[in-house]
Amino acid sequence: MPQHKSAIKRLRQDEKRRKHNRTRRSKMRTLNKKVLSSTDKETAEQNLKAAVSLIDKLTVKGILHKNTAARKKAALTRHVNSL
Repeated sequence: MPQHKSAIKRLRQDEKRRKHNRTRRSKMRTLNKKVLSSTDKETAEQNLKAAVSLIDKLTVKGILHKNTAARKKAALTRHVNSL
């Protein structure tokens, strides 16, 4: 365990950020599953819009790398276009 005051604070901050980022990633995965499980094109397009928006937000916040985000968005878009 850390001994210095600053290291203790850093530990608290890291844990708080980890939980925050984890919930955001979980929400992204849920939206991705909704898009992929949609059989109706209209519903899939609505879910795609929400998923892409969240992926973009996560990229700006630094939770996702920009290439990872682009790859995920492309895969979801390909799926919706194939319906």
